[in-house]
Amino acid sequence: MDFAAARLNMVENQIRTNKVDDSRVLSALAAVPREVFVPKPMRGFAYVDDDIDVGGGRSLIEPLVLARLLQIAAIGSDEVVLAIGDATGYVSAVIARLAQTVVSLERDAEWVNRASATLTELGIDNAAVVQGRLDQGYPAQAPYDVVVIAGAVGEIPPAICRQLSDGGRLVAVVSPAGGVGKGVLVVRVGDTWGRRMVFDAVTSTLPGFDAPPRFVF
Repeated sequence: MDFAAARLNMVENQIRTNKVDDSRVLSALAAVPREVFVPKPMRGFAYVDDDIDVGGGRSLIEPLVLARLLQIAAIGSDEVVLAIGDATGYVSAVIARLAQTVVSLERDAEWVNRASATLTELGIDNAAVVQGRLDQGYPAQAPYDVVVIAGAVGEIPPAICRQLSDGGRLVAVVSPAGGVGKGVLVVRVGDTWGRRMVFDAVTSTLPGFDAPPRFVF
């Protein structure tokens, strides 16, 4: 399979034509080989417009959903980003081309090791994978300019919102039980958090976010 051609087709026909016009986001997606972040038997499906099962109850987020989240996050080249629930490391690899530093949080040592190895193999040296509970974020390196939750959550935990710097942004797909998923942007201004629903979205729910505490804005 010609993965370079498939990647170009993904960017030009799946993403650019669906309200994603941020040139930096498009360039980052065009540069990262998505196929190396999925199991070898699944590589022929790496560029389909859907989540990809990567095993262990985890999925690689749909390219268009990721692209739209990154576009509303508006990540600057001098910013520090926390990526939560990335599993294989693909989301962190894309963000690494947009940000100064990426902290990638995973709960299982196996995913930490696999993602770290793949990022190293690709020569990505501004992303570090750490282990911890996904629903608690990673306060050890906070505050973050941007937080990207790489999957759906029932609600955004307050502990993670509080790890944003003043002016920081958080993006996630929020899918309440029985409701339609929404791409959500949260912005911190001082001690307040503004929240805006931006687009409809469906993606796999991350483990550990089944019943998080509700955050009142």
